[in-house]
Amino acid sequence: MALYSMKEILADAQKRGYGVGYFNAVNLEMVRAYIEAAEELDSPIIIGTAEALLPIAPFDWIVPAMLEAARRAKVPVAVHLDHTYHFDLLMQALRAGFGSVMYDGSRETHAHNIETSAEIVRIAHAMGVGVECELGSVGGLSDEAGHEDKMVYTDPAEAASFLESTGADFLAVSIGTVHGVYKAEPRLDIPRLQKIRATVDVPLVLHGGSGLSDADFQNTIAGGIAKVNVYTDVILAAKRALAEHPDAVYTDGVCLAREAMKQATLKKLRIFGSAGKA
Repeated sequence: MALYSMKEILADAQKRGYGVGYFNAVNLEMVRAYIEAAEELDSPIIIGTAEALLPIAPFDWIVPAMLEAARRAKVPVAVHLDHTYHFDLLMQALRAGFGSVMYDGSRETHAHNIETSAEIVRIAHAMGVGVECELGSVGGLSDEAGHEDKMVYTDPAEAASFLESTGADFLAVSIGTVHGVYKAEPRLDIPRLQKIRATVDVPLVLHGGSGLSDADFQNTIAGGIAKVNVYTDVILAAKRALAEHPDAVYTDGVCLAREAMKQATLKKLRIFGSAGKA
């Protein structure tokens, strides 16, 4: 199949009431695991990278691999740039062929977030690329100085005006999830999500999907989430597989890790309801 845009994939998900998984990749084995899982279940999928991951997998190495794998896939695959804070990197992604990018202005003032988001949307739309923005803040990530982002819940009353002012195509919302490993059982504010869904019509995005229960995923998708971001659960699956086979040689370890990541992806795609939706 041809490379799809995230906008195309999420439009169908929102229309039919299922969720689509977004998975970060830092090497070819992760890309392969994701796409093999999606093909096995006949599911659409979104893969990508983020600014914080580029020191591990440089842009010029991982991006061509993802784009080519997506073009060759038997199911719809979109390639997306997640959490990005710098204008130059966003422009690099636009030129490289990403179908969508995320500008994360959650560390800025509300006014600055709106102003910068609107400018990036204007440029991206001129190039036919969709933009995801964040309102509020999903905690857990750290900036360049090592300061950890604090959770700030998305205000439903601000959602519509934020989208009207920025023109963003997708809205990442903060309803109680965090990035990385949860230190306590997450408590999601589903009524808040439902209020946001009632005020806006763009696809909503849930960050911090790793560590949530099956019921959490089902409740958030029923509440209006169309895209679910997962990364930590996948790499932890690979870590467990390698720990169970400490004497495996490198090539065997690669295969073990890839299969574990594929199985973790299969599980998520089934939970999200995207199986058979390609």
